[in-house]
Amino acid sequence: MARKANYQSFEALNVQILGVSANSTFSQQAFAESLKLPYPLLSDYPERKVIRAYGVLRENTMTAARTFFLIDPQGVIRRKWIVESGSTTTVYSDTVLKGIREVLGKP
Repeated sequence: MARKANYQSFEALNVQILGVSANSTFSQQAFAESLKLPYPLLSDYPERKVIRAYGVLRENTMTAARTFFLIDPQGVIRRKWIVESGSTTTVYSDTVLKGIREVLGKP
């Protein structure tokens, strides 16, 4: 989602993208650098407190379900997108952008 292609569309809506995973800081840094991501990736390793708090920790594998949250400036979750299929790892930016526009009341 929004690796780079649509990043400007998120910026135009004043949306800050953050990535969080159960991977180590080193792994996150290498991944971000390999893709030249324009947004930060955060590590929730080893405690996985954030992933657990948001209810997306897969206890059996200690990984996070691929999930996208729209959180408003007050910290309220306004929308959540979960990638259900284990083989599908893509949530298209357009889908998320459409949901953000709906929440913001912007066409």
